[in-house]
Amino acid sequence: MKCRHCATPLQDVFLDLGSAPPSNAFLTADTLGAPEAWFPLKLFTCRNCLLVQVDEVQSHAKLFAPDYVYHSSFSRSWLAHAERYVERAAAQLKLGHDSLVMEIASNDGYLLQYVAARGIPCIGIEPTTGTANVARQKGIETLERFFGRDFAMEFVQERRTADLIVANNVLAHVPDINDFVAGLVLALAAEGSITVEFPHLMELVAKHQFDTVYHEHFSYFSFHTVRRIFAAHGLKIWDVEQLPTHGGSLRLWAAHANSRHAETPAVSALLRIEADAGMQDNTYYQGFQAQADAVKNDCLGFLLEQRRAGRRVAGYGAAAKGNTLLNYAGVRPDLLPYVVDASPHKQGHWLPGSRIPVVAESRLREERPDFVLILPWNLREEIMAQLSYVREWDGQFVVAVPQLAIL
Repeated sequence: MKCRHCATPLQDVFLDLGSAPPSNAFLTADTLGAPEAWFPLKLFTCRNCLLVQVDEVQSHAKLFAPDYVYHSSFSRSWLAHAERYVERAAAQLKLGHDSLVMEIASNDGYLLQYVAARGIPCIGIEPTTGTANVARQKGIETLERFFGRDFAMEFVQERRTADLIVANNVLAHVPDINDFVAGLVLALAAEGSITVEFPHLMELVAKHQFDTVYHEHFSYFSFHTVRRIFAAHGLKIWDVEQLPTHGGSLRLWAAHANSRHAETPAVSALLRIEADAGMQDNTYYQGFQAQADAVKNDCLGFLLEQRRAGRRVAGYGAAAKGNTLLNYAGVRPDLLPYVVDASPHKQGHWLPGSRIPVVAESRLREERPDFVLILPWNLREEIMAQLSYVREWDGQFVVAVPQLAIL
């Protein structure tokens, strides 16, 4: 296997989670009796560019199938995040009726709905049929395509370049990172901007977030490495923000290298932070396996302890990160009988691998569990507020990441 950016042979293991099914390959009543495909889940660190990455053991076209179940609009905090971003970007970049905003991996129109509400022309690029159809119901034009160099050339020839390209939580999902970034260059107007959001590798390591590792995430980025990849394709990062989303993310503002955008002090400041943390040295990427194993063992130990004591535990949030944790820990319905999720697109399904049923929130009120294990720990405040009634029967909330904690 070679690095997907610089083609350096990979030999340094960052994390080995054995094998697992794709984290969003939920089972239905029709497929529950059939065997599942499990794939190796091992990450490597490139010695040259320090890109952390997994091999493409399954085609990204299969991972992002038409019946993809993740819909962005079921998190109120994520919608608020998107609306704040649109307000800022529209003002800072002076977007108006003659502008074009393109979002790559636009999902169900969670963000572009706020762009359209301002009267700014926009278009979504989203390969999964179910989410694209929901976006269209909101009045958002959506093309069911994967983004890359060929698509960008075709789009620009038929239409025009974009003044703003938004790519939230998609950079990690791209198997051919060079093709994707080359497409950004082609699709971007001469003085346009690109904003990219992705979980920060430094936060993943510092907060033991191994459960954010799954097959849909082909790459895991430091700021240093992303800046290097963008520069190789003629893009400069002129600003960067550190965000609390997804346990700690970065938002990059990029443009053509010869554009008028001036680099802000935040760029050099974050590079110093990463350098001080040791991220530009290979030794930084060693030892993460032990952190992941500690989280796994503590979670499994907690569930076993509650079972022996006759206490009931329910899960909340059928998130991909939860599936990584449950499958690595070997959790099955005997320890966690069900997981609640707000999305009707997941209810009535079973989690991949663990085969734990996904149910509606009414199940919590009916069964009144002693503990609710919050699997999407990055949304724990939102979830605890939503489920505050659990305290009425002295129920307690639990998270496993960054370490096991009863809240």
